[in-house]
Amino acid sequence: MRTVRAFAFDAYGTLFDVHSVVAECRKVTPEAEALSTLWRAKQLEYTWLRALMGRYEDFWSVTDAALRFATRRLNLRLDPAQHARLLEAYLRLEAYPEIPKMVEALRGYPLAVLSNGSPRMLEAVVEHTGLKPHFAHVISVDAVRSYKPSPGVYALGPQRLGVPREEIVFVSSNSFDVIGAKAFGYRVCWVNRAGAPLDELGMAPDATVSRLDELPKALGL
Repeated sequence: MRTVRAFAFDAYGTLFDVHSVVAECRKVTPEAEALSTLWRAKQLEYTWLRALMGRYEDFWSVTDAALRFATRRLNLRLDPAQHARLLEAYLRLEAYPEIPKMVEALRGYPLAVLSNGSPRMLEAVVEHTGLKPHFAHVISVDAVRSYKPSPGVYALGPQRLGVPREEIVFVSSNSFDVIGAKAFGYRVCWVNRAGAPLDELGMAPDATVSRLDELPKALGL
């Protein structure tokens, strides 16, 4: 692998467990896992649709709309306070347990978060998880008003880090994000926790791991 000078990480599903909202979902339904899964699926779908339509709304609004759809689809009737508590769970997502070991192993490299999240959402979750001191940059798509896998989003990494794209390793657990980053020109590592097949779009990551603390070894660092 070419010289690695910096790392950019996706946030949701990569650093932060989106399904840690299940604990809050259990307060409103016995189908907590189904609610979390549908909510996440719609959240991503709405980002793609908004990017294609050129009708940007920030990720907080998208997450709100996805939750409204998911609760309606599952015939849940939430009062405004219940809805607000579920939505605010996205500000307190938990980091995956191997993250502290990984960031310690990458000490000395500039690290960035490059995410669909709105600035407020990202600042809240990196603060909540104690990861803020480890990331030199927390970069939101809000700067370009589009969503991954738009090349304009990935271009924010080299711009903010001051490092050529070929010398940045982009890390994500989301297959579409891995492929989008690879198409842009990053070196890419896929965190494939579920052992899922890669989407058939003609590109593959440079490395694949099942946990983020495997990342340094996989890259020969």
